[in-house]
Amino acid sequence: MSSDFYTSSILPHAAIIIKICRAYTNSQEDFEDYYQEVCLQIWKSRDNFQEQSKWSTWVYRLSLNVCLTLLKKKKNSQQLFASDSLILEEVEESYAFTDDPLNQLYIAIKQLSEVDRGVILLYLEEKSYQEIADIIGTNANNIGVRIKRIKERLKKLLDGKVN
Repeated sequence: MSSDFYTSSILPHAAIIIKICRAYTNSQEDFEDYYQEVCLQIWKSRDNFQEQSKWSTWVYRLSLNVCLTLLKKKKNSQQLFASDSLILEEVEESYAFTDDPLNQLYIAIKQLSEVDRGVILLYLEEKSYQEIADIIGTNANNIGVRIKRIKERLKKLLDGKVN
């Protein structure tokens, strides 16, 4: 990957790539692997970008798809013997931010389904419902309903009312 491409096409979107990768990983090692794979896939797929959307929308969608694919491969390749409480403890130990409320939010986000994680991250990035729909591959009306349900679920998780 050329440094020019990285500097001009990936680095301006690094913050969202980092947030997406962080939401789908529980360790620094996995995070680094996911981030590297996203960057590699952006570089390998750059010629497939057909300018039907903004470059940033394409980067978001590709980042989500790569993370979801890696997560699925990881789940398929390992058997989970840990209980849900052990998995949650692992998540809680992998703090990514110095701000405790932000860490708590990300711990709650990691308890959402894979697709819901992507939707709420895009919502937190202040993307429009239409942009989120374009990235996720659905319609804007579905996004509005989904975000309302995600917010309710996160509130319950943060209030400690859901296991």
